[in-house]
Amino acid sequence: MKLVWLRNDLRLADNPALRHACAGDEPVAALFIISPTQWRQHKMASVRQRFMLAQVDVLGRELAALGMPLHLLRVETFAEVPAVLADLCREHGVTQLYANQAIEIDEQRRDHAVSAALAEQAVGCHWLNGCCVLPPGRVLTGSGEMFKVFTPFSRAWLKALDEEGFVIHRAPAPRGEPLPWQPLAERAWVDEALGELTPDPRWPVGEAEARRRLNDFLEQAVLDYGETRDFPAIAGTSVLSPYLAAGIISPRQCVAALQQRLGYRPQSKAQPGFVWLNELIWREFYRHLLVLIPTLSMNRPFKPETAALPWSWDPDAFAAWCGGRTGYPIVDAAMRCLNATGWMHNRLRMIVASFLTKDLHIHWRLGEDYFMNRLIDGDLAANNGGWQWAAGTGADAAPYFRVFNPTTQGQRFDPQGEFIRTWVTELADIPAAYVHQPHDWLRLKGRQDYPAPMVDHAVARLRAIEMFRSLEK
Repeated sequence: MKLVWLRNDLRLADNPALRHACAGDEPVAALFIISPTQWRQHKMASVRQRFMLAQVDVLGRELAALGMPLHLLRVETFAEVPAVLADLCREHGVTQLYANQAIEIDEQRRDHAVSAALAEQAVGCHWLNGCCVLPPGRVLTGSGEMFKVFTPFSRAWLKALDEEGFVIHRAPAPRGEPLPWQPLAERAWVDEALGELTPDPRWPVGEAEARRRLNDFLEQAVLDYGETRDFPAIAGTSVLSPYLAAGIISPRQCVAALQQRLGYRPQSKAQPGFVWLNELIWREFYRHLLVLIPTLSMNRPFKPETAALPWSWDPDAFAAWCGGRTGYPIVDAAMRCLNATGWMHNRLRMIVASFLTKDLHIHWRLGEDYFMNRLIDGDLAANNGGWQWAAGTGADAAPYFRVFNPTTQGQRFDPQGEFIRTWVTELADIPAAYVHQPHDWLRLKGRQDYPAPMVDHAVARLRAIEMFRSLEK
C-alpha cells in the first residue's frame, strides 16, 4: 500500500504527493495528523485550526468517495510522529510514503526523522514540492546563493518559470468502491483535543469555494488590483490567503488561472495583472528564504546586526496595541477587525506592524506571535517576512528612516473613514473631516470614550531612527 501524508496541502487537484501516490494500481490511503500540543507551541490560531479541520472533513469525505481512506491520528508533538507513523505503516503494510515538503525548520527535522525511522522498515519516502510554483533552491544568484533582495529574485523567478513552465494536475480518478466517512464532529477525541470545531461561516471551506473566489477576483478585480488593493473598505483583494495557507488551492493554480484570464503571463508592472502576480512572487520569496535560511524559523532577524536593537517589551503598551486602544483610529480599527474576524487587510498589516515597532518600539517578535495566534491565514514564512520587513530587520526591508505615519496612512487609504467607523464604534458618528484625528472633536462634544494617542508619532519616529543609527556607531 502507498500512503499520502497530508499537511498544508489539503486538496485533491494539483497535489504532487497525491498524484505520485496514485500512479500505478496499488491501493492508496491518506493520513492527517492532529498535533494539538505542537500547534499550540507554534501559536496556531484557533480559527485557523477550525478552518483546517473543516477542510480535512471535506477532503476525507471526497477521498472516501474515490475509494481512498483518510486515517486521522492524534500525535501531540512532532517528536512522537516517527514512531507512530512507523507503527501505522507496519500495521497497514505500507511500502511507500508520499508527502509534499514542509519548509519550516521543526517540520523539516520531523520529516528527516520520519525518513530515518521508515528506512529501517524498508518504506520508501518521497518528498515533493507542493507549496511553491518553483521549488526552494531553484531560483538562485549566479554564484548559487539565495537572493537577499526581492526585485532581482522576482526577475529570476519569472525567467525560470518561462524556461521550465509548469503543469496543473487533475484530481485523481476513483480507485475503488466508495468508502464510509465519519465526520470529525462525531469523533469525541477530536473535540476533546481541540474544543469546539464549528467553522466560521465567513470562511467556507472546499476547493470549489477557493476556485470560486479566485475566478471572481480574476473576473472582477484583478485588472484594477494595483489601484484598489490598499483600500480596506474596498473589496479589491482576492482574500485567498487562508486557502493558500491551508493548501486548499495551490500557487500554481493561481498563476495558471491568471494566465488563462489574461491570455498571457505578465512580465512587468506595465502589464495588467502583474501587480497581483508580484504578490504571489513575494509569497514565493519568503518561502524560499525560510528554507535556505533556517534561522528565520528560530526567532532570529534576517539582518544579524539588528539583534542588538534595544526593543521594548512593555506589556501595557503591547496590550493596548493588541486591543485596538492606541488612540490612532486606523491602527485600532485594524486590530479590532483582526480580533473579531481572524483576518486583516495587507495594507493594515503593514500599518499596525510599523506602529508597534517604530512608534511603540516593541520587539517585532511579539507582534509576529500575536498575528499567528489570531490569523486564519497564519503562515510562518509570510508572517515572519512581513514583520521583519516592517521592523527593518528583514530581507528587502524598508530603509529604517522610512516610518509609516498612522494618521496619513489612514487619510490616504481610508479617506472617508468607512473602515474605521465599521470597527471603532466610538467613532461611528464622527464626521469624515475628523475621523483620522478625532480627539479635538470628541473634546468639543464632551466625550471621553475613545483613548488619547499613546505616543506622539513625530517624537516616536525620531527615536526609532536613532535606534537604528546607533547600530552604526
